[in-house]
Amino acid sequence: MKKTGKKLFLPVLVIIALALVPWRLTAQDTAPRVYTLDETIGMLGSAESKGAEFRWDPFFREGSFTVGGHYGVFPAMLSTGNKGFFMVDNREIYAVSLPYLEKGELVFPESFVNTAKDAFARSSNEDDSHYRISAIIVDPGHGGKEPGAIGNVTINGKQTRVVEKDITLKASKRLRDLLVKAYPDKRVLMTRESDITCSLEERTSIANSVPVRKNEAIIYISIHANASPSNRNARGYEVWHLSPDYRRSLLDESHFPESPDLRRIMNILTEESYMTESIRIAQSILDSMGTAMGKSMPSRGLKAEEWFVVRRSRMPAVLVELGFVTNSEDAVLMTNDAGLNKLVEAVYKGIADFVGDFERSGGFIAAR
Repeated sequence: MKKTGKKLFLPVLVIIALALVPWRLTAQDTAPRVYTLDETIGMLGSAESKGAEFRWDPFFREGSFTVGGHYGVFPAMLSTGNKGFFMVDNREIYAVSLPYLEKGELVFPESFVNTAKDAFARSSNEDDSHYRISAIIVDPGHGGKEPGAIGNVTINGKQTRVVEKDITLKASKRLRDLLVKAYPDKRVLMTRESDITCSLEERTSIANSVPVRKNEAIIYISIHANASPSNRNARGYEVWHLSPDYRRSLLDESHFPESPDLRRIMNILTEESYMTESIRIAQSILDSMGTAMGKSMPSRGLKAEEWFVVRRSRMPAVLVELGFVTNSEDAVLMTNDAGLNKLVEAVYKGIADFVGDFERSGGFIAAR
C-alpha cells in the first residue's frame, strides 16, 4: 500500500495545482486572430517598406492589394472559416483562409495576412534577381513649329500634303495604346501627346529623368517618317540605332566618385550593353515589319547614325522611319488607317518580342 501511495502522490499534487491556476481559456481565445483592414494595410506596406494600396468591389465582394508594383486579389466571404485562393500578378496562386465581413467590416485572418506578406516579399525578391523592362518611352518625331518632312503627293487622284509630325503623333498614340494594354505593369510614356513643339533636349530629358529601381531597364523608341524630294521613287521602312563606334557618357560623377578609372570602365561596359540591346531592338522591329508588310513596302534594313535623341538618351534607343512622305505608295499606307495600323502593330510586335526575350533571360546584361 505504501508503494502504491507514493506513485499517486505527485499526480494528485499536479491536479490540485492546475485546479488552483486561474485559467480563462474560452472559445473566443482559441479562435484564429483577425486583423482590421487598416492593420492589414499597415502590415503589408511595412513588409516591403513600399506602402500598400487597397481596392474593394462591393458588387463582386472582391478585394485587391497593390504592394511594390505587385497586385494580389481575393474574394471575401460573409462568414469565417472559408478557404479559397489569393492570386498575385495573375500567375501565383496561394491557398488561404479568406477574409470575411463581420458586422459590415472586412476582417483578415492572421494566416491570410502572413501568406500575403510572404507572397509579396517573394515577388519583390524576384524583382531584385531578374532584369525587367520597367518603362517604354515613345517619342513622336517633330511637332508644333517643327513639321518635319513634308511631301506633296497624289493620293486617289488628288494632290495631298503629307506632314511627318502628323503621322508620327498618330502612329505613336496607337503604339502607346497597344503597349499600355499589353503591359499594365510598365510605364509607357510619350515625349509629346499633342501638336506641340518639343525640343530634342526636352525629349531626351524626359526619358533620362524616369526613375528606375535596381535591375530595371528603359527603352526608347523614336517614330519618324522619311523624305527624298529629289527621288520620289525612294520608299520603304528602316530602323536606326547608334553607331557602334560612338561613345556616350552614361555615368556621371555620382557613380564611383572615389574611382574615376572604375567609372570609366563601367561606362564602357554599360555602353556596350546598351549598344547590344539597341541593335537587338532594331533588328526585332525590322523583322516584324518585314513579316507584316511583305511586298507592300520594301525594307531598307538596319542603319547606324548618331541621331541626337539616340545618342543623348542614356538607355537602349532606336529610331524607326515608317516610310517616305514623298512617295505616293508609302504616303497612302501612312495616311490610311488600315495601312498605318499595320505599320504600328508591326513596330509593337517587334518591341514585344524584344521585351519577352529580355525578361525571359533575366536581362541580356545578366546573361552575358
